[in-house]
Amino acid sequence: MVNLFMTIHTRPGGELQMSPSTYSRLIHFLQEDLSISAASLAVALRHREQDPGPLPMILWQYGLITMEQLEQIYDWLETV
Repeated sequence: MVNLFMTIHTRPGGELQMSPSTYSRLIHFLQEDLSISAASLAVALRHREQDPGPLPMILWQYGLITMEQLEQIYDWLETV
């Protein structure tokens, strides 16, 4: 499992921030439920360092997940 952290609250403008616990659960969901590889997550995180933004959007923008998977991620985020 990729070891990552972040802080979650919704900021004005809708940007997501996650607590380390929620972020860890998100990574687990991505890897276990959506079968996103650690390599894909690592690529997204490298891009995120250069161009900060929500991890799900970066995964989608770089073609690492489908639109359906993006929707599943945001649906999951609404439940946590």
